[in-house]
Amino acid sequence: MNVPLLDLKAQYQTIKPELDAAVLRVAESQYFILGPDVEALEKNIAAFIGTKHAIGVSSGTDALLLAMMALGIGPGDGVIVPTFSFFATAGVVSRLNAVPIFVDIDPVSYNIAPAAIERAIAQYKDTVAIKAIVPVHLYGQSADMDAIMAIAAAHNLHVIEDAAQAIGTEYKDGRKVGSIGTVGCFSFFPSKNLGGYGDGGVITVNDDALAQRIRIMRVHGGEKQYYHQVIGGNFRLDALQAAVLNVKLPHLNGWSDGRRRNAALYTRLFMEHGAAEAEGRQAFDAKNRILLPARVHEAAAMEHNYRHIYNQYCIRVQNRDGLVQHLRDAGIGCAVYYPVPFHEQECFADVPSVHDVFPVSDDVCATILALPVYPELTEEMVAHVAEAVVSFM
Repeated sequence: MNVPLLDLKAQYQTIKPELDAAVLRVAESQYFILGPDVEALEKNIAAFIGTKHAIGVSSGTDALLLAMMALGIGPGDGVIVPTFSFFATAGVVSRLNAVPIFVDIDPVSYNIAPAAIERAIAQYKDTVAIKAIVPVHLYGQSADMDAIMAIAAAHNLHVIEDAAQAIGTEYKDGRKVGSIGTVGCFSFFPSKNLGGYGDGGVITVNDDALAQRIRIMRVHGGEKQYYHQVIGGNFRLDALQAAVLNVKLPHLNGWSDGRRRNAALYTRLFMEHGAAEAEGRQAFDAKNRILLPARVHEAAAMEHNYRHIYNQYCIRVQNRDGLVQHLRDAGIGCAVYYPVPFHEQECFADVPSVHDVFPVSDDVCATILALPVYPELTEEMVAHVAEAVVSFM
């Protein structure tokens, strides 16, 4: 049985008539940049996330870049980021000639560790003008936003939520990620839970003045064509992407439910086979064991509708490379998100914080592995993947 890591064709078949009609309508309108479809999507996303504003942009990377530009982050400014994330989280900081300050992650959630943020502020505050923190809601699970917001308030810092993998994720108090910090940044890359037909993204914000500044900077800094108030860029969202996303958005909660269902089945099967450590463990007890992904706010879920949306279902194993080859030989898709932390990337060699120590991120990079979890998987497919993992272990 072949089981790909992701099968977008399976999703497409479930809503093909709606999607085809939306694409054809855009083609017939010949209205391709911004316009009514984008405005409708912005209204729908703002309502879904629970913010006053949502501004459609050209990608998740550009969402982060534009948010930082609008907040005035520039040369020499410090931005605290986890060293374990997709490259864009730190790359956009360097593109603005600002200084990424790398910190370690929590060993259970894999999100940025608040204690590490505090240590970084104490270490660098006298040499770098720290302006912002970027918590990444990795794999579809919220970072510890209460602690992060408290740190930000104490030091007068912006909080830029990197929610590229977390649209629909809820924090323990019921708020959706992207509505808690100064701004939220989302990606509509096709592999995301809500994916388009190419690149796209959105910025969510509650501050009216900041939202207006972002909208102006999205079109080269001009509210009126050919009259430019500030330096911006071409960060516009295509109408085609918005039309596709407007069709998909009503299905998002159901797709996230499917991912959670598959994640729960994996967890049950691994536990029944005796191959896994209990959720929430910080380390392996034996080299032939699986460390399962943890739901860090599980206690709060009893009182709130806390949701981990499982953009990825990531296990950890000591012989990760051997398991990868075993699964691929069996026709099962898998991927490593992410094999190299920022502090070991060649392009960041001159960043001061690369000389710090990051034991958790180093260990996670060597052991993490994503298994197929997309909602169209059947129980038989999940069981097949689980059996293949267990047989290797």
